[in-house]
Amino acid sequence: MALLASGTASTGLFSCPSCARTPKRGILKARCSVSPDGEEFVKEVAEERVPRRTALLRAGYGAGMVAVSGILGAGVGECAVESKKLAREGEVRAKFYELEGSSGVKALDIRQGMGASPEDGDKVEVHYYGRLGAKQGWRFDSTYDHKDFFGNPEPYVFTVGDENVIGGINSAVRSMKEGGVRRVVIPPSQGYQNTSQGPIPPDYFDRQRLYTTIFNQTRLANGEGDTLGTLIFDIELLKAWSKVCCLDFGGAE
Repeated sequence: MALLASGTASTGLFSCPSCARTPKRGILKARCSVSPDGEEFVKEVAEERVPRRTALLRAGYGAGMVAVSGILGAGVGECAVESKKLAREGEVRAKFYELEGSSGVKALDIRQGMGASPEDGDKVEVHYYGRLGAKQGWRFDSTYDHKDFFGNPEPYVFTVGDENVIGGINSAVRSMKEGGVRRVVIPPSQGYQNTSQGPIPPDYFDRQRLYTTIFNQTRLANGEGDTLGTLIFDIELLKAWSKVCCLDFGGAE
């Protein structure tokens, strides 16, 4: 969609051929409709008397990604946001969406993976960064802080579907692909139900602070359960091992 800036320096006229009317002398009023995620988006700049040069510059910011050429004469710009670009395979989803069958887990795909997706019974290796919805997003654990003998970050390994791992993590990795990165918001019902579920922070202080927050009986009685138990995880699926490939095909002895 093109934005057309026309007129001389004394008129300061601005118009968008597809969505805006030509305003009166010296007044900027422009709209630009784009659909980056399939929904109509309308950006409107409030009326105000401004010089032509300022009007063109502000119109460029208001319309989104606009290139304005020919400032001294007639200028032509284009809205660079196109819905088809975001619809291409491999592009990042622009919004949080609820994972199917997850009982309320919402996800934002930061990077799409290219490998296989795990199933229940498969082992997976992930990096994660865990935070609380409460306490201003306090970080309670991160695999990047877990170091192996050589000082390298040590991933978290678990079996998909294991009840000893919180439900929100299981739901998150089921529809991921190797190499993918996803941010998930996990409701209390899919978070920690007891202190034996993983991932468990190895640091004693972090572990105790986590549990005394989400299981705080006084605050739970005050109706703060939805806030206290909400978790935010950034998850990177490094590797998945199919349960089929791990079977022993040697035969019975």
